Amino acid sequence: QLQLVESGGGSVQPGGSLRLSCAAAGFTLEDYGIGWFRQAPGKEREGVLCLSNGDSYSYYTESVKGRFTISRDNTKHTVYLQMNSLKPEDTGAYYCAAHYVPQRADYCTVNGADYEYWGQGTQVSVSS
Repeated sequence: QLQLVESGGGSVQPGGSLRLSCAAAGFTLEDYGIGWFRQAPGKEREGVLCLSNGDSYSYYTESVKGRFTISRDNTKHTVYLQMNSLKPEDTGAYYCAAHYVPQRADYCTVNGADYEYWGQGTQVSVSS
């Protein structure tokens, strides 16, 4: 069974940091493009960043550029989201997602409809 499991969420003050993890079970994560999405209370889910399957390309939305970093450890089948300088508007449920790409790609997508596998989400709360 193919699964993604997020962890690492929590509550922090503005300016703080968190590192989210997304562990894959049942498949080889390096063959998949990865996206991180979030959903704030009362708002639609949005894609915030992504990483291509060969790690050659990443994309960050303007709202997180310079503060968030995505990385992958294929030996641990895990993707990480390092979040620094957190703001109250970063509050929400964070989801990782994976989509299979049959060959090495130099692109990735933050369109949720492109992803086949989703984690259950982990909650991030930023407040003073």
